[in-house]
Amino acid sequence: MTIASTPPPPTILASHRGRDITQDDIDFIRELIAAHPGASRRRLSALLCEAWGWRQANGCLRDMVCRGLMLRLDRAGLIELPARLRTPKNPLTQRPTPSALDEDGDLFAQTPMECSLRELGPLRIEQVRRTRGEGLVAGLLARHHYLGYTRPVGEHLKYLVYAAGQPIAALIFGSAPRHLAPRDRFIGWPPAARRRNLHLIAINSRYLIMPWVRVPHLASHLLGQMARRLSADWQRLYGHPLHYLETFTDPQLFAGTCYRAANWTPLGLTTGRGKADQTSKPNRSLKLVWGYPLTPRWRELLQGGAP
Repeated sequence: MTIASTPPPPTILASHRGRDITQDDIDFIRELIAAHPGASRRRLSALLCEAWGWRQANGCLRDMVCRGLMLRLDRAGLIELPARLRTPKNPLTQRPTPSALDEDGDLFAQTPMECSLRELGPLRIEQVRRTRGEGLVAGLLARHHYLGYTRPVGEHLKYLVYAAGQPIAALIFGSAPRHLAPRDRFIGWPPAARRRNLHLIAINSRYLIMPWVRVPHLASHLLGQMARRLSADWQRLYGHPLHYLETFTDPQLFAGTCYRAANWTPLGLTTGRGKADQTSKPNRSLKLVWGYPLTPRWRELLQGGAP
């Protein structure tokens, strides 16, 4: 009687965004490139995404992630990509300076607003992602936010809040950072669950109340309003909900009063090293991480399978 031996597990040559790359994967990519000799790098990336079923939650191909993988494998000498057909301009370095102008090209009035929340009157919250309002959000943040404006990468939504016809606040929510120790400890999810469900968390990366607006409790009130609508807005644009929100505050500059008043939970301090750290030593101020659940089952949903 012959007992079949169990073949050894395949050797992992690389790992990219939660996918382990084996020699079989390398051979497949080489065959794909050879089978499409005239294809561009973009086309090859799309073909590989389709072959692997590599799609975002909204059904779109994970083209940029796949291109990053193929470029990494090319640089490591594991595959050979075709030469670039063209070198596109970098929009991040050639983008014009944002302008805080309205649609008619005029600066919005900066009339001081000092009143109670009730006296402020009805608020209008507009989601302006992929509309002309994006430029106004960028301009207001560039002019009035202490961190300025940086174009978000990945999934994100932008909001303007109006009172009496004038913008009084601007907010941006974007894709959560992949590694955030206080958050990951608080959720208690293993690395596989984090990679699988990280897209279900968004970070409030910018929050600006215009400096001429002084209305007690406005900031925490708006956080509550955003928490009630954000997941549905995200679902409409990106095809999946959100279950948790997070943000940072700098304890040396801000007490985080509005987040505490809106029932956000302080989760702990960052390491101060940033995602590009190479020294394992702090190179920036430590930030306090805050979190806010959007559903009672948030921990179960984040720790488990996709919804």
